[in-house]
Amino acid sequence: MTADTSATDPAPAAVPPYRVVQWATGTIGAYALRKIIEHPDMTLAGVYVHSPAKAGKDAGDLCGVAATGVLATGDIDEILALRADCVLYMPLAGDVGELCRLLGSGANVVTTAGVFHHPGSLDPAVRAQVGAACERGGSTIHSTGSSPGFITEAVPLVLTSIQRRFDGLMIEEFADLSARDSPEMLFGLMGFGQPAADMDERRVAHGQMSFGPSLRLVADALSMPLDSVTASGEVATARHPVRIAAGELAAGTVAAQRLTVSGIRDGRPVLSFRAMWYCSTDLDPAWDARATGWHIAVDGDAPLDVDIRFPVPLERMASVFPAYTANRAVNAVPFVCAAAPGIRAITDLPQIVTTLG
Repeated sequence: MTADTSATDPAPAAVPPYRVVQWATGTIGAYALRKIIEHPDMTLAGVYVHSPAKAGKDAGDLCGVAATGVLATGDIDEILALRADCVLYMPLAGDVGELCRLLGSGANVVTTAGVFHHPGSLDPAVRAQVGAACERGGSTIHSTGSSPGFITEAVPLVLTSIQRRFDGLMIEEFADLSARDSPEMLFGLMGFGQPAADMDERRVAHGQMSFGPSLRLVADALSMPLDSVTASGEVATARHPVRIAAGELAAGTVAAQRLTVSGIRDGRPVLSFRAMWYCSTDLDPAWDARATGWHIAVDGDAPLDVDIRFPVPLERMASVFPAYTANRAVNAVPFVCAAAPGIRAITDLPQIVTTLG
């Protein structure tokens, strides 16, 4: 890792307006960038981009708003020199070295990279490295987003707050992909339209890595730590040929996939997350393919059955969906800036409340 040559004195506690850097301007990052620019208590300090074609462009051009006078850069030293209060770190793949340089410089970090949801689930070497960077800079890092994040942490903690006997919780996520015009993603990356086979073990492992920490965090908050976390995947096939926006699925090929991650305690699942992605509802075997959104069932002395649906036509979902992830990250900035230095989970912060005025 390149040595951090920026100032070593911890940054003072930030106050509004918060000077914020947007790191990466993909689909989620560009949406977050626009919300930083529009936020009443934030000032855009800088933008980091990975593409040379974006370097030097005005931030407004990268997110569809008026010119801001802030030009994007691909040079991390320029970002460090800004001495920003917070960096919204949203690359496709996080880099521990980059994060440590940011944190060591005194910048707080809010990230949609899922590895920091539950500090205890981190590789000990990574936890020590990041923790040392936070100590050097007097800075804080927090992972958030919609899933994992909002639906696997914020919502379960609220729903269990009215329980005195708790027997279990299941979160189900449903995504109808039939209107998603992305053949490379659906047919290439995800394996839809392929002959039926077991779900790719790498995707199952990634699901466990992504959602397991959230389940452990909730369990720890309830004073019932998990013994283990398991993950499994399964597929369902199209009963008949079906035309979707991305192309055609032949009968007998993969038309739906289901990933289940379960937190085990005393030999049974007590906290589970299940994601179901589907391109057709005419499936073999028949699965309950609900509308795009979330379903949460709580088993306890105050049982609950909650549906959260996205009231948006499927054709518009791609343009709306970034808000569910980006907005929570933007809203977390003031709370992360005010937090004690270190790796902070949702249970270490006050409830995140948005500022709209």
